[in-house]
Amino acid sequence: MADKNKKSLHVKSGDRVVILAGKDKGKMGNVKKSIPSEAKVVVEGLNMITKSQKAQPAYGINGGLIKLEAPIDSSNVMIVCPACEKPTRVAHKEVDGKKVRVCKKCGETLDV
Repeated sequence: MADKNKKSLHVKSGDRVVILAGKDKGKMGNVKKSIPSEAKVVVEGLNMITKSQKAQPAYGINGGLIKLEAPIDSSNVMIVCPACEKPTRVAHKEVDGKKVRVCKKCGETLDV
């Protein structure tokens, strides 16, 4: 029986993606972290939020406002193929007994 909480995403950490919706629409960046349980990804330098940080003198942490990347729903990003440099959907094929992701536009494998 499959685990109900285990989900798979079409993007993995390290993939180059373009944002399809939201305030950073059209911008490109690399996936820093993927969160499959929530179907979200964190993209480097995009979807920045400002968070209040409370001072913790015991740990040497100063208070103030900090900027950090917030997670984006994985449906709002699309992989940019390294071969053809175009945003593309992902197909799955089996190569040498291994399931790999393939570019729908040029047919090049996305997994190394």
